[in-house]
Amino acid sequence: MKPELISFKLCPFVQRSVIILKEKGVDYDINYIDLRNPPTWFSQVSPLGKVPVLRVGDEVVFESAVIMEYLDEVNPPSLHPADPLRKAQNRAWIEFASTLFMTQFSMVMAKDKEGCVQAESELRGKLAQLEPQVKGEFFNGTEFQLIDAAYAPLFMRMALLEDWSPMGLLERLPRLTKWSERLLERSSVQASVVKELPELYRGHIANSGGYGAERWG
Repeated sequence: MKPELISFKLCPFVQRSVIILKEKGVDYDINYIDLRNPPTWFSQVSPLGKVPVLRVGDEVVFESAVIMEYLDEVNPPSLHPADPLRKAQNRAWIEFASTLFMTQFSMVMAKDKEGCVQAESELRGKLAQLEPQVKGEFFNGTEFQLIDAAYAPLFMRMALLEDWSPMGLLERLPRLTKWSERLLERSSVQASVVKELPELYRGHIANSGGYGAERWG
């Protein structure tokens, strides 16, 4: 049964699931909606009113980390570490990634310089925490795994922001720098977004009307 992802074009959390589907070679459909004006059926399939939602026949799964786990489980071989402790640690750092996404969002959508600077400082601190956890060219070493898909959308947006207004967020973080480079050159990551993502992302920031719009818009 072909799965269907419900998304909107800017969503980094949906991108995680797309990466997994492409890594696994799974045929899927993707349905882009406007979250500002969602279709009437959306509230019936998304209990939290958020994307991503994965529809499998008449059933739905929501929350991006849960969707990634499901897709990994039903499409072997697994992209999780085999060791139970390392697997649990990976799940914990995937949850940590969510805080990075939210901090990055707060930074670019900040209404004033003070808020932007505060969020940027928080983001730098979190990246410094993450740095010693990376074990090689990918998070766990030499193999691309589920946690790599979880972080790839963050690094993609970070690279765009650096192009538009350099911050040097990964300076003095050599492990994250190498990891980001490996993720962004991977075909599944490159193909996981619409071609117009840079324009859409920059336009979204520009339309925010805050300090982030001045800096990156």
